[in-house]
Amino acid sequence: MNFINRHVAAGLHEEIAPELYSPPSGAQRKWPIRYGSIELVAIGTDLVTIVLTSIVSLFLYRLCTSWDAASFANAIGSAIVVSAMFVSLLRVRGMYNPRELLVLRSQIRAVWGALLFAFIVLAAVAGLLNVGDEYPRGAGVAFALTGLGSLVVGRALIKSLLLKGLSKRKFAGGNIILISDQPQSSDVGLLPTLNMLGFCVTKHFRLPSPRFGSDYRKRLSARVIENARGSNVEEIIVEADPNQWSELRAFVAELRVLPTPVSFVPVGALSEMFRRPTRDLGSTVCVEIQRGPLTLLERAIKRFTDLVGAGLALVILSPLLAVVVLAIKLDSSGPVLFRQQRCGFNGRSFSIYKFRTMRVLEDGPSVIQARPVDSRVTRVGKWLRRTSIDELPQLINVLYGSMSLVGPRPHAISQDGQFDKVVRNYAFRRRVKPGLTGWAQIHGCRGPTPTAASIERRVEYDLWYIDNWSARLDLAILVQTPIEVLRGRNAY
Repeated sequence: MNFINRHVAAGLHEEIAPELYSPPSGAQRKWPIRYGSIELVAIGTDLVTIVLTSIVSLFLYRLCTSWDAASFANAIGSAIVVSAMFVSLLRVRGMYNPRELLVLRSQIRAVWGALLFAFIVLAAVAGLLNVGDEYPRGAGVAFALTGLGSLVVGRALIKSLLLKGLSKRKFAGGNIILISDQPQSSDVGLLPTLNMLGFCVTKHFRLPSPRFGSDYRKRLSARVIENARGSNVEEIIVEADPNQWSELRAFVAELRVLPTPVSFVPVGALSEMFRRPTRDLGSTVCVEIQRGPLTLLERAIKRFTDLVGAGLALVILSPLLAVVVLAIKLDSSGPVLFRQQRCGFNGRSFSIYKFRTMRVLEDGPSVIQARPVDSRVTRVGKWLRRTSIDELPQLINVLYGSMSLVGPRPHAISQDGQFDKVVRNYAFRRRVKPGLTGWAQIHGCRGPTPTAASIERRVEYDLWYIDNWSARLDLAILVQTPIEVLRGRNAY
């Protein structure tokens, strides 16, 4: 930014830094929209898009068919249901936040999921009201497809305009007085962000660090009040270290004579605390330091999916399981199922079920991992391990609740203790239930882990999964797992 009119405020000498004025009047023309209004613009765009695509899809359907019973009132009614559900879901997830609007991939996933859910609700409402015959299914399919395409294109346009507005400083913004303990250079502190978002910093007062007395505070507040009353200032922003709050509180109290809102932007070591969620704990505010990996609702969704998925899989795969049981009994002596203690959720041990693939049953303080050429593996066992069919009895573990369909793969307790000493953050894997398959497995991390690098890579994938969990991610992993099994990477 090209700052002009730099001077030292009279009477304050070096106590208050030069005031920084806005760019010259010849600056480029701004758009008639503020950065803070982008969320409303995106919501409005979605609402208009959904209503228009509903009407257009029905109109085109009537042109292409001889069906004339549908009215545009039905199209508008369906659009209202879909748009209400769609916008509500995205707002709850924070997907209208300008920062989120810049991530097109996550936006497309969110749009797809929310739209699918909205159409499921639409179908349920139509069934309950018995109005399904008044709205043709073909028009509904056209509405879904054109709506999805239009919303995705709209997201791409919003991202493009948002990037242009930020890079070219096109957004309109109000006048602001900035009081900061940061240098006056335009590339330090809050100034670059304010300039990028279109705000005009009419005055910039420098706070001394780390302490200032009452005389200085009064002179500073007097200058701020004088400038705020003498210009069209919409907001006063104080950027400082929270450790200075004891002095800043009295200073901010003196600004109450102004009708202008005052905001505080924390910097320094404690600033991270202000980014974390808070909740009331009696009369005290409690700051969340570490969030649980899944909320109560997310755990309920995951558990419901596990029960339905594991139950259906056992029914569908029962003929295959019967063949495997017979093959194991005919191939070698010993039990069909192999049980071994594994480390599960929150470090609790549980018995994992597998089809027996070896002539030995190892479970204790020392477990030797399988090798590419291993005499312990039976003939049927080689095939079972290569295709991962030996893992299917773990569907029983899923029904019992000790495992999930998707999650970090559990290791033998003896190996778990070794990995915990070698790999940093290894214990974080235990924050969710272990899974039958996982994010690491579809990326080729299957089978034994002979080196520290191999287990570190697996842990990285597991932690990413925990931090980015969603029902759609679980579904994607389940779909990708058979493909990875057919590839046969690292399976022996």
